[in-house]
Amino acid sequence: MAANKEDSALVKLELACSDLRTLLQSSAKLEKDLEEMEKKFDSIDEKLSTAAKRVAPLQSLAMAAKALETRINRAVSPALGLLHSFKLSESFQKKLIELSNKLSIEKNPRKRLKKLLKYVQCVDQLNEVINLISRDGEPVIQKLQEVVEFLSRTKATDQYRTQRLKETLITLKALYESEVDAMRFDGLLDEALLNLQDEFEIMLQQMKHQNIGEQQADEEADQTLVSELGTEMEVQVLRRIAETLSASDCLDICIDIFVKVRYRRAAKALMRLNPDYLRTYTPEEIDEMQWESLETAISLWIQHFELAVKTVFVLEKKLCKQVLGGLPEVLIWLECFVKIADKIMAVFFRFGEGVARSNREPQKLFKLLEMFDSLEKLKLEFTEIFEGESGADICIRFRELEKLLVHASSKVFWEFGLQIEGTSDFFAPPQDGSVPKLVRYAVNYLKYLTTETYSAPMAKVFRTEQMWKAGILSKPETDENLLKDAISNIMEALQRNIESKSSSYKDKILPHIFVMNTYWYIYMRSRNTELGKLIGEHYMKQKYKSAAEESAYMYQWRAWRPLVRLLEKEESEEQGNGTKATAVFVRGKLEAFFNRFDEISQRHARGYSIPDADLREQLREATVKLVVPVYSEFLNAHSKLLSGESYVSPESLKGLVDQVFNGTDRTSNGKPKRRDSKDTVPGRNSVSVEGELKNFRRSRSKSIDA
Repeated sequence: MAANKEDSALVKLELACSDLRTLLQSSAKLEKDLEEMEKKFDSIDEKLSTAAKRVAPLQSLAMAAKALETRINRAVSPALGLLHSFKLSESFQKKLIELSNKLSIEKNPRKRLKKLLKYVQCVDQLNEVINLISRDGEPVIQKLQEVVEFLSRTKATDQYRTQRLKETLITLKALYESEVDAMRFDGLLDEALLNLQDEFEIMLQQMKHQNIGEQQADEEADQTLVSELGTEMEVQVLRRIAETLSASDCLDICIDIFVKVRYRRAAKALMRLNPDYLRTYTPEEIDEMQWESLETAISLWIQHFELAVKTVFVLEKKLCKQVLGGLPEVLIWLECFVKIADKIMAVFFRFGEGVARSNREPQKLFKLLEMFDSLEKLKLEFTEIFEGESGADICIRFRELEKLLVHASSKVFWEFGLQIEGTSDFFAPPQDGSVPKLVRYAVNYLKYLTTETYSAPMAKVFRTEQMWKAGILSKPETDENLLKDAISNIMEALQRNIESKSSSYKDKILPHIFVMNTYWYIYMRSRNTELGKLIGEHYMKQKYKSAAEESAYMYQWRAWRPLVRLLEKEESEEQGNGTKATAVFVRGKLEAFFNRFDEISQRHARGYSIPDADLREQLREATVKLVVPVYSEFLNAHSKLLSGESYVSPESLKGLVDQVFNGTDRTSNGKPKRRDSKDTVPGRNSVSVEGELKNFRRSRSKSIDA
């Protein structure tokens, strides 16, 4: 069993050895084959090296040829492009000449604008080509020159071709040096730009402001007043011309033309309003003007200033933006607009400043307030029109004028109060006790000031001035209180003036007539008006009506009460009734009565005046009721003693009293005075004086001292 195993192992071992021998034989054969292949590869490699050495010069020549081609193309292609640009330039110049000829003979405005637009486009194209030639010419010639030098140095081509290339270079260089500057500055382009400048100026001159100076009746007409200066086509052409001139280094010329022409047009438009008053603008010259002329000038200034801002400058600004708004300099159009408006506004400003700095006469207050109010209404629109940094100087001057007007208005008002105070010592009161001119003027002045037209701007002046003094953060009073306090101060000054003048009379009755007339005038002229509402109707009654009633009572007491006392009964009459002595005494009383009555009548006719018809009528009625009943009673009491004698009847006495009061409506020189419509209040009812004169008829038993 063991022997079988050993035999099997030997067999396997023999088989393995046999396989190994076979493998060794195969390996030896493979090694031999590899050696043969290596010898073949060495032979191929040697052949390839020999071939490479033979091909290398040809490869270098190919690479050099490729590099030369690239170099030549880099120079020749731009040169060909430059030559093409010269050809384009020539064609555009021919086209310009053709369009120029058509423009010169075209009469239809719209067709001419279209041709002009084409002309501008052709100028742009020519300018673009010339700029391209100018920009690319030197680099192209430089590259071409480098190629010529390279070919000459390397002899990469034959001499004939090199020579032709040199000649081409010389010709191109000479053409560039001689033609480019001529095309830019002395050629047809320059002539075309000059033509465009002329067209630009002519078109701007033709754009006129329409309807300036014509008064528009309705709101629609006012809107049509602000019309376009030019058509859409005209604006488009102007804009294209401006852009073309700007692109051709003519921006300064374009701006100068625009500002010069539009300034003249705007100025001529306003000159159609005949603003000759603007020639007088210094405070000294304004002080020498007649008031009517100055008043008219200020009214015209307000109208013309508003028209210039809201119409003329609105249109000029719009045109500036439409024509110059597309230029590279973004805000150049605003600067141009300000240049156009600056000189015109300066003329308006200097007149307003002259008025504000002139003498502060009372009547100027209303025109100053009108000027201030007009500026206030225009303020927002003015700042919008003159916007930005370029309009800052004009806006500053606008605000300075407002400040001057605020200061001047305030000064005029307060100096008016001081003038009222000052006249009490220098001017005597009216000799007949009538209302002084100062009072009439002051009351009507304040009434006019408190109307809707002037009360609001006057209050704003006071508020503005108060804010200047107290600061912006302060809390000013309401406009109504500010105006009320200011006018109350003037009324108090007027009252002090009246009281001061009343004390200068030597006659004992005239002071009462004077105060009665004056306070009654103030009350009647102020009630049911804006002045009365502002100060207060109740206050007016207490202050002025009561004072007038008190003075009326004192007038009756001083003038007519002594006359009535002459007819009062005395003890001597009662004891000697019926005797001859009593009759003589009674006749003496009557004679004394009529003598005194005649004296009173003469004084009323020559020295006393009661201008107000209603006041005079009520005084007449009260006097008749005071005198006639006492006289009638006296006649009845002594009828027996006066029987057979002629005497004035009570009815005749009433007629005489009527004549006394009907003759008191006189001027200071004694001549009858026509009733002035200014001294009446339309639609007012007669105010009873009789009811207010309490206890006017005292019982005859009561003494004068009581």
